[in-house]
Amino acid sequence: MERKKASDFPPEVLKLFDSYVHGWMSRRDFLDKAARYAVGTFTAAAMLEILKPNYAWAQQVPKDDKRIVTEYLGYPSPKGSGTMRGYMAKPANMSGKLPGVVVIHENRGLNPYIEDVARRLATENYLAFAPDALAPVGGYPGDDQKGAALYAKLDPAKRREDMYAAVDFLNAHPESTGKFGAVGFCAGGGMVNLFAVNFPNMAAAAPFYGDIPSAAEVAKIKAPLLAHYASNDDRINSGRPAFETALKTAGVKYAMHTYADTQHGFHNDTTPRYDEAAAKLAWSRTLAFFKEHLRG
Repeated sequence: MERKKASDFPPEVLKLFDSYVHGWMSRRDFLDKAARYAVGTFTAAAMLEILKPNYAWAQQVPKDDKRIVTEYLGYPSPKGSGTMRGYMAKPANMSGKLPGVVVIHENRGLNPYIEDVARRLATENYLAFAPDALAPVGGYPGDDQKGAALYAKLDPAKRREDMYAAVDFLNAHPESTGKFGAVGFCAGGGMVNLFAVNFPNMAAAAPFYGDIPSAAEVAKIKAPLLAHYASNDDRINSGRPAFETALKTAGVKYAMHTYADTQHGFHNDTTPRYDEAAAKLAWSRTLAFFKEHLRG
């Protein structure tokens, strides 16, 4: 399939797709509303199919890369679902303990894109652990649409506790220094913000277009924050002025970057919303941020 860019789609269709992938619009509603923007063979159904992830593209670091080792591990979540599961990636030739990074997925579960992000961090000499919020319902089902439906049915309070437990698990890992950061995307970006609220020992928080905590929650943040935003993301960006005011009031060390002409999800290299230049710049900033705060 020819790889298309976000600019190949009418902006209105991209907004409709954002509502669809977040579960606020049914497939039928998307098709009905997108049909008015269809041209020739570029039908509403064709647009939806092309906008879906193609995980053949999410292989920046192959699963069998000799620089790293990976495994799926269970971990306890006593305040959440009891037993959880995640994906650990680490350097193949470790020497001593390493700082950890928790990688939090979007609202679809631990898909191949997020696993690849964990592997990328392992090649940078971190212990990377990516929990799967869908573990209580059988894990990521191999399909994002099904994963999103399962995610929406999870109890939000238990889901948060399951993610918090991943932090505890990584910090207690015998190969961890106990110094940790986190990176997350979309729903995972919002979770990274909540990590910063709830873990005063957190060393670095890097949310990508994540939901924004309340001012009362922001006042609890101790970790430095590096937040990435898409320019064309009205839902998330509407809360940014209040977020920045709260961060300043709380004295949090932070940086916010907005990437021009990008869509929500621009870092995800499996969909047309991916923006290569913005994704690479945001990732290089994230790696420099982790190097400063997790190794400095």
